[in-house]
Amino acid sequence: MKIRVPATSANLGPGFDSCGLALSRYLTIEVIEEDTKWTVDHELGESIPHDEQNLLVQTAQKVAPMMKPQHIKMSSTIPIASGVGSSSSVIVAGIELANRVENLNLTERQKLEIATSIEGHPDNCAPAICGDFVVASYFFNQGKPTIHYVKHYFPECCIIAYIPNSQILTKESRSVLPETLPYDEAVKASSIANVMIAAVLNGDLVLAGQMMQEDHWHEGYREKFVPHLSSIRQIVKQNGGYGAFLSGAGPTVLILTSEDKADFITLELEKMGGTAHIEQLSHDREGVQVF
Repeated sequence: MKIRVPATSANLGPGFDSCGLALSRYLTIEVIEEDTKWTVDHELGESIPHDEQNLLVQTAQKVAPMMKPQHIKMSSTIPIASGVGSSSSVIVAGIELANRVENLNLTERQKLEIATSIEGHPDNCAPAICGDFVVASYFFNQGKPTIHYVKHYFPECCIIAYIPNSQILTKESRSVLPETLPYDEAVKASSIANVMIAAVLNGDLVLAGQMMQEDHWHEGYREKFVPHLSSIRQIVKQNGGYGAFLSGAGPTVLILTSEDKADFITLELEKMGGTAHIEQLSHDREGVQVF
């Protein structure tokens, strides 16, 4: 059995902790056989455990504490700590692993509830599970966690990922965010997010891209971690792209553009210099898959 989970981009500018998009990079795990102990074969670096300390195994055991150990092979094209859902993909894979091996028959909503309880917010795990564009909310109502989510078709476009060879831990990036916002600032931030979502639903990527660059929730506070964001936005504006936004907590920046302008914008991004990988991606429409 193989389980495949897509990369994801969270926030999409003003959709902070609620909007997410599934992307065409993947984590794949293959269940080799039942074993006497947990073994996770991978070539993802020394910082990723090969035993029961692996996040995949820890997640599976949370879902099914009595699950027998497995020998697993893990591979991934999702860069770690770069803002494209590397940890969320592992959590979703761990939930699906337990679901399939233990025949739990979890619904999509149940998977999302479990993943969100682990992550703390649904913007990465929702598109990883559902695929495509997902808007979700997560809050406590009389002490009970409540999730609402909507999946919708994201308009066709080219997605260019500018992925620096540096990492930003989400915890560090969140530490610079304010605990409160003035009421009028919150209203402005909310209205921008609402228009961005409405534009996506209406297939208007020109307007959506504009709104993605007007975030008032988080990007301004995280600018010191992503000095390349302003330069990328200038290139996108000069060459007719729809917009650029910080992917998750960064440092990856995603650019939305039409197919006919993608190659030229990519070439202009390559001229920026520095150490970054630039790749043209597409949407993942399906979410987690089992083969």
